[in-house]
Amino acid sequence: MRPTGILPVEPVFACVEIVKIDLHTHILPPDWPNLDAKYGYAGFVRLDHYKPCCARMMIGDRVFREITDNVWDPKRRIEEMDREKISMQVLSTVPVMFSYWAKPPDALDLSRRLNDHIADVIRDHPKRFAGLATIPLQDPDLAAQELERCVRKLGLRGAQIGTHVDANPHSGRIDTLNLDNASLQPVWSAAEQLNAAIFVHPWDMLGKERMPNYWLPWLVGMPAETSLAICSMIFGGVFERFPKLRVAFAHGGGAFPFTIGRIEHAFHVRPDLYDADNPATPRSYLAHGRTAARFYVDSLVHDANVLKLLLKLFGVTRVALGSDYPFPLGEAHPGELIQSLKLTAKEKAQLFSGTACDFLGLNL
Repeated sequence: MRPTGILPVEPVFACVEIVKIDLHTHILPPDWPNLDAKYGYAGFVRLDHYKPCCARMMIGDRVFREITDNVWDPKRRIEEMDREKISMQVLSTVPVMFSYWAKPPDALDLSRRLNDHIADVIRDHPKRFAGLATIPLQDPDLAAQELERCVRKLGLRGAQIGTHVDANPHSGRIDTLNLDNASLQPVWSAAEQLNAAIFVHPWDMLGKERMPNYWLPWLVGMPAETSLAICSMIFGGVFERFPKLRVAFAHGGGAFPFTIGRIEHAFHVRPDLYDADNPATPRSYLAHGRTAARFYVDSLVHDANVLKLLLKLFGVTRVALGSDYPFPLGEAHPGELIQSLKLTAKEKAQLFSGTACDFLGLNL
């Protein structure tokens, strides 16, 4: 039986009131210095608070995204959580802040700033928030050190990482690294030793140059990015080398659940393409019998039939409520899709909070 690395937790479905933990939410500090000026080169995000309760995320003179105060104001977040009956949010940075392209010391400095802010929010509201760090993956040793600091000193539950590490002259690399790259092993090793959860979120979508219109990088590129990350970790043997590693993928695993048949077929007809050190088939990483899937996904798929497919492929203990709060592609009423399915009270409780507790190592 494949090891799961899951911590025992108290069954949340025993509680009288339904507990809802939103695994997938994003937060930013209310402000930070001009990073282009601080580090001496361009490309970093800055906030332009151009009117009350609103800001623009700017990269140079380009508007990346308009946001409102629920991105940075814990009081506003808690008001909206109470309205939607969300017990706890798991906080992580906005993926554009990863800055894997930057010089490693600068990316570390930025990561520490963002992580300290998340820890401060949790410290002020320990019953309402848990947190995931961001770490400078362009330097895996620094990333592992920051992960350890965040888990041991700040009390964060793990890290949110991107689907790849991009190439940029500032990073000192010439290639884009997928998550199977051997250089990332210090990160996986640290996560396993620290019992830290890893939440993989797509960013800097592949093929974006061919998708300038219709928001296609978010609609087509994001699902492809997530499938790429899952396939990289499976075929590259990451789960085999680190059997206690706990990994979750955003947006229901992207395109992976819908192409598993093609992926599995390719494994059998072209075995020469895959890592000879990993004989496990792709489908063996999914639920079979009483064995749950090897990795987790969130529930953010916007379609009841798709969510049913996730439950069939992964099992109820590997699917967690996730909303992408507070962004427009998220679920406006977190948990509404789960609630719409004909499930037992125990199954719904597992989706609403039990899986998140397992993944994060939380006891409620």
